[in-house]
Amino acid sequence: MDFWSDLGCPWASLAVHRFRAARAALGLDGQVQLRHRAFPLELINGRGTPKQTLDAEHEVLTKLQPDLGWRSWTIDESLYPGSMLLPLEAVRAAQFEDVGGLRASEDLDAALRRAFYAESRPIHLHTEILAVAKDCESIDPDALSRHLEAGTARAQIFEDLRRWRDAGVQGSPHLFFSDGSSAHNPGVAIEWHRDSGGDWHVEVVSDDPGVFAELISSMVAGSQR
Repeated sequence: MDFWSDLGCPWASLAVHRFRAARAALGLDGQVQLRHRAFPLELINGRGTPKQTLDAEHEVLTKLQPDLGWRSWTIDESLYPGSMLLPLEAVRAAQFEDVGGLRASEDLDAALRRAFYAESRPIHLHTEILAVAKDCESIDPDALSRHLEAGTARAQIFEDLRRWRDAGVQGSPHLFFSDGSSAHNPGVAIEWHRDSGGDWHVEVVSDDPGVFAELISSMVAGSQR
């Protein structure tokens, strides 16, 4: 499955959590994989996603899925990531075979999301990315560091930036399956409302946590026909 997203998108991070949990429950680890593609919101929007926007989404998501283990940012706000380009690049670089391939890329993506949302780690820093990578058994952190130093995956982020409209990406996250079908923010429908004070609030209109089990099962069944 091609998975277009931004690491700074909480909805994409919920989707990653649910996808990996559903795949494990179905006993399909190692058989169904995500191929991460970048939907770099800061390049599309011309600015980083404001912390207050992420905080509003964070609060809603922790109630929606308590086992995420997310917490509000706990360290100095000067260390809050202003850019997600380097971690996005690291996830793409991990797809190179000498780093670990698709499994390594998936593991690093999930670990970086956990580090940011649950552990308040500054994942925009080269040193922090490597520290996270060293805890992932599927990754060769030395090879990852070499690719980051050389910038070998940076061009892929900008290639994705040029391709997302033609690919039919509607936002973060958007999954594309081998049969040509796709799903934007699977199982979740949200609406934003502005209160009388001018502050924006997100409302979950509907939520189906079981959608990933259905999507994975359907894809596997289709591939076996």
